[in-house]
Amino acid sequence: MYQHNGEEIFVIDAHVHLWDATEENIQHDGGEEFIRCFYDYHTTFTPEERQWGMDEYRHYGPDRMLEDMFGNAAVDMGIFQPTYLSDFYEEGFNTTEQNAELATEYPERFVLNGSFDPRDADPGIEYLEELHEKYDIPGVKLYTAEWRGDSKGWRLDDEEAFRFLERCEELGIENIHTHKGPTIRPLNRDAFDVKDVDDAASSFSGLNFIVEHVGLPRLDDFCWIAGQEPNVYGGLAVAAPFAQNRPGKFSEIMSELLWWLGEDRVLFGSDYALWNPDWLVEEVMEAELTEEHRTEYGVEWDLETKRKVMGENAAKLYDIDIEAKRRQFQEDEISQRFGLEDHYAGGEPAAADD
Repeated sequence: MYQHNGEEIFVIDAHVHLWDATEENIQHDGGEEFIRCFYDYHTTFTPEERQWGMDEYRHYGPDRMLEDMFGNAAVDMGIFQPTYLSDFYEEGFNTTEQNAELATEYPERFVLNGSFDPRDADPGIEYLEELHEKYDIPGVKLYTAEWRGDSKGWRLDDEEAFRFLERCEELGIENIHTHKGPTIRPLNRDAFDVKDVDDAASSFSGLNFIVEHVGLPRLDDFCWIAGQEPNVYGGLAVAAPFAQNRPGKFSEIMSELLWWLGEDRVLFGSDYALWNPDWLVEEVMEAELTEEHRTEYGVEWDLETKRKVMGENAAKLYDIDIEAKRRQFQEDEISQRFGLEDHYAGGEPAAADD
């Protein structure tokens, strides 16, 4: 568990991937544009000394992921959020099956989410059911701007999308993560618009809608929607790296979120491997709200709020018992691999916790 000012904080990274953007897997020019756009985000918001080379960025593999996620104990658990892009990548960019390589080997450390695309119609419903039966997925990640043939996106409030959401509700797949953030080349900006969340969230009050990237650059629209829909949450992926080189902007974003949603409906996510949690967690933990924002919004980025945002809120959505996990991690394979047994037993903090 991360040590912050002498206090322990259980960190659940609610937005991670195990992707394959190797040149051999790319079957459409959009696949190359997509990973290069990802890399531009990576270099813009990553400290220069922590930036990766392009080759390793294309496909880092499971061993590198384990090291980056858990090797220095910055993160305790991760939640996989797949992004298929099957028109761009022959075997998919980041599928449930690819993520399952690690999630099934280390089920105590990872939560495996699935996905659906309403344009797949009945075969898509069958695939969703298969994912649920095989992996018991508790959530899905939706990518409304994904290209499919002549289609360049879909909406959450479409009639066919509602049919899939109904099936999720019936199956007990309660956590609906949807990418509503910055445009990624060559995808369509409008297909990432946050406005379709409104009708979906009010129509399916039994589901939790986690809006990834908090709607950026449409933060205002997102906050107004989340302010009236109690089952809408904000995922900090993409917003979190602003803590590193745009601290004033990070303060603004966090102040808006805490004022509109409160401290119980915001979730930390690194968006690994866009950014690496071994430095990002520290940047977010050590960030401060400006005095101006604290006064205007009447909110605080204090220890209690950090505990909720960095792990407890995700734990509640995914029925994770943090104390039970801590006991389990004292002797699990990951702790043994990276020498973290004492860390979870309350001994000396690991290297990342200095």
